[in-house]
Amino acid sequence: MTQQSLATSDKLDAAVLKVAGVVVLGAIMSILDVTVVSVALPTFQSEFDASYARVAWTMTAYTLALATVIPLSGWAADRFGTKRLYMVALALFTIGSGLCATADTIGELIGYRVLQGLGGGMLMPLGMTIMTRAAGPHRIGRLMAVLGIPMLLGPIGGPILGGWLIDTASWHWIFLINIPIGIIALIYAQMALPKDAPEPSESFDFVGMIMLSPGLALFLYGVSSLPETGTFAETKVWAPMLVGGALVVAFVLYSFKPRHPLLDLRLFRNRSLTIASVTMFVFIIAFMGAGLLFPSYFLQVRGESTLAAGLLMAPQGIGAMITMPIAGTLADRVPIGRTVPFALGLIVVGFFGFTQVDPQTSYWLLGGSLFVMGLGMGGTMMPIMTSALRTLQAQEVARGSTLVNILQQIGGSVGAAVMSVILTNELNGSRPIPGLVDESGKPVTEAGLAIASQQRPELLQQMPVDRSLIERGLDFAATSFANTFWVAFALVVLTIIPALFLPRRRQPAQLDDPQGEQVRTPVPIH
Repeated sequence: MTQQSLATSDKLDAAVLKVAGVVVLGAIMSILDVTVVSVALPTFQSEFDASYARVAWTMTAYTLALATVIPLSGWAADRFGTKRLYMVALALFTIGSGLCATADTIGELIGYRVLQGLGGGMLMPLGMTIMTRAAGPHRIGRLMAVLGIPMLLGPIGGPILGGWLIDTASWHWIFLINIPIGIIALIYAQMALPKDAPEPSESFDFVGMIMLSPGLALFLYGVSSLPETGTFAETKVWAPMLVGGALVVAFVLYSFKPRHPLLDLRLFRNRSLTIASVTMFVFIIAFMGAGLLFPSYFLQVRGESTLAAGLLMAPQGIGAMITMPIAGTLADRVPIGRTVPFALGLIVVGFFGFTQVDPQTSYWLLGGSLFVMGLGMGGTMMPIMTSALRTLQAQEVARGSTLVNILQQIGGSVGAAVMSVILTNELNGSRPIPGLVDESGKPVTEAGLAIASQQRPELLQQMPVDRSLIERGLDFAATSFANTFWVAFALVVLTIIPALFLPRRRQPAQLDDPQGEQVRTPVPIH
C-alpha cells in the first residue's frame, strides 16, 4: 500500500499503525530517558561525589544537544530521507546510551549525554514527519492520540523504572536498558518504514546555522552554569551568555533576509502562534524547572529510595493520562481559550501544595497535589500547540513546529537553571557546622549533612552529631525547597495572563493544503 493511499483512508489502518509503532518506540526511548535520568540525579551526586548543580548537567547537556540539532532535522530529512535519518538518530541514541553506562567520571557522563541528545533530538521531529506522511494531516486528532502514548508513559513509567533499576541493579542500567530497545527499534524501522525518496526542496541556511546553533549552545551553557557558580559575575557564566546572546541577536536580524532561514521568525506575525508560544515558554520555565526538583525533595528531604520516589511521582502521570484524551477531543470542538486557562488553574491549585512542604508533609496531600497538576498538564500542552499550528498554512507548519520546539528547549534549560540556582543558594544559607569541612575544604552546613545522612545513614555513625542538628538541617532543606517552589508557583500563575488571550472563538484549520501537500505536525514537548 502506498503512502498516498494510507493518507487518504479515513481510519488509522494496520499499515499506518505499523509505522506508528516505530515512531512510538523511538519516542518512548527518548521521553523515558529524560524522566529516568531526573530520578537518578541524587545517585549521580553520591556516585561521582559532585554537587547537584554539577550533576544537573547530565540533563542540561542532553537538552543543549536537542536544541542544537532540532533546527537541522527538517532540512536534513528532505535532503537525506526520513527513514535513513531516523535510523541514524536511533543508532546515535543507542550508542550514546551504551557509552553513558561506561562513564567513570561525571565529565564523561555529561559528554556522552551530548551524543545521546544528538540522536534523541531528531527522533521526535522525524517521527512526526513520518507519521504525518503516512496518516495525512486530516487525521491529526487520532494521530495525536497515538503519539500521546509515550508522553503518558514517560511521567508514570520513567521514575518508577529508573528507581527500580537503581535500587535492584545500579545506575548503569538506566542507560543499558536502551541498547536492546534501540536494536529492536532499528530492525523494526528497517522493516516497517517506507523506502526513502529524498527530494531537496530548499537550500540550507549555512549562515543561519553558524549563528543560531553555536549561539543557542553558548547562551544555554552560560545559563546552565549559574547553579554551579551561584552568580552572574563568574566568567564561565557571563562570557558564553554574552557571546551566545550576541549570535542569537545577529541571527534574529539576519533571519528576515533569506527566503528560507534556518528559523523562520516571520511566523510570529501569526497571533495564535505567538500567544501560544509565549504561554508555553513561561509555563515550561516554571513547571519543567520545578518538575526536576519534585523527586529530589522525596529523595533528599524525606530519605526515600529512588524506586519509592518514582512511585510517589506516578499520580502526576495518571492525572495527565485521564485528561489528555479528553483535551484532544475538546480541542477539535471547543476554542482552547475556554479550556486552557481552566487547566492552568488546576496546575496552580496542585502546585500550591508543594509550596507548603516540610520534613513531615503528608504524602496523601503531595500525591493529591501531583494528581491535580497532572490533570492540568493533560489539558494544557498538546491543545495549545496543536491549535496554534493548525492556524498556519500547510507550507508553514514544519517551520512553525521547529520554532516552537526550540522555544520549548530553551524554556526547559532556563527553567532548570533558574530553579537549580535558587535551590542551591537557599541551601547554601544553612548554618555551617563548626570544625566540619568536606573534602574540598568547604564548611559542611547543617542542611548539607542532613541531606547526606538521609541518603547515607552510616554518616551519622562516622561523625556523631546531635539529632537536633539533623532535624534543624532537614527543616532548613525543606524550607529551601518550599521557597523554590514558590518562585515556580508565581511563574505558573503568571502563565495564566497570556493564556487569557488564546483564541476564544473557533478558527478555521489551515492544515489541509489545497494541493494535497503533506506537512509535518507539531512535536510534543518532553
